[in-house]
Amino acid sequence: MVDFTEFSAPNGQIRQAFENQLVVDYLDLAESLAARFAGRGRDREDLIQVAYLALVKAARAFDESKGTSFPGFAAPTITGELKRYLRDRCWVVRPPRRVQNLRTQLLREGPELAQALGRTPTAAELAQEMGVRVQDIREATAAASSMRPDSLEATAGAGEGPPLAEALAEQDPAFERLDELICLTQAIRELPVDERELLYRRYFCEENQTDLGKRFGVSQMQISRRLSGVLVRLQQRLSEGESQRSRRSRTASSTS
Repeated sequence: MVDFTEFSAPNGQIRQAFENQLVVDYLDLAESLAARFAGRGRDREDLIQVAYLALVKAARAFDESKGTSFPGFAAPTITGELKRYLRDRCWVVRPPRRVQNLRTQLLREGPELAQALGRTPTAAELAQEMGVRVQDIREATAAASSMRPDSLEATAGAGEGPPLAEALAEQDPAFERLDELICLTQAIRELPVDERELLYRRYFCEENQTDLGKRFGVSQMQISRRLSGVLVRLQQRLSEGESQRSRRSRTASSTS
């Protein structure tokens, strides 16, 4: 059964639905900003993903009452996230500066020593060549995992056991409610324009009923009744969607 109180709360699923729509409407903004930072070995797809996540962050934080348009608010947020990503992109977990510098030196001098020896040098040989401790060489070598973490498809060891992703995976309750949120978004889209505006102002902009009455030219009581009517229809729509999903699930179980 749909939790009516939860989805109609100011920070509930109605607001999420409007946030999702903002994200969908401005994906091209995120992509265009990501494109500005592409090139010179930077993975365009990674940049776009960072921009998308920043767009979601902007949608959640947007406050229309401050007088800024959403694109005007989102663009600096996305740009800032892209710059931070590029600043730290080489290191997922940032080691100390001395380790970073030693790893850079190791990458430069290690191949030269290997060529001179005709084989892969040991940690001790590298330490002697570079004038550092063996422990420092090992630390710099281990830092490679900070630059590029192990693949989630890798197994725990010796090719045995399940992939790391399965060991780390945990069921997210949010995914269980994804159908409900999609259904709610669709139901809101099917509302008349004035009712969508009413929901947007109340649950996204968080305007009170008195201010809404002034905006729509009616009394506070009329606003309250309109909101109640809209919310009841949305609840009915979600309940119908839940019933349909249950019937599909039972049908699939009986035919399997």
